Amino acid sequence: MIEWFQNTFQGWAKPVWGDLPSWFWISLSIVIIWSFIWKGLALWRAARRGEKAWFVALLVINTVGILEILYLYVFSRKDNTQV
Repeated sequence: MIEWFQNTFQGWAKPVWGDLPSWFWISLSIVIIWSFIWKGLALWRAARRGEKAWFVALLVINTVGILEILYLYVFSRKDNTQV
């Protein structure tokens, strides 16, 4: 993928990307997958509950899963202690 990028843009990005180690790309991939999973779950719940403001906020704000986890486990919990 890096070779394609460098060939396509004629190497202008080489000073930026350089020779990054493989652990960087593996870590970045893990973080992206982690974020997509939590974002998908949170967006699904917000859509099912009809919470448009939360849906837009979760869609636009990227917090690497932190806001999504808070929404799922703190803000979207139903109050089961009805009297």
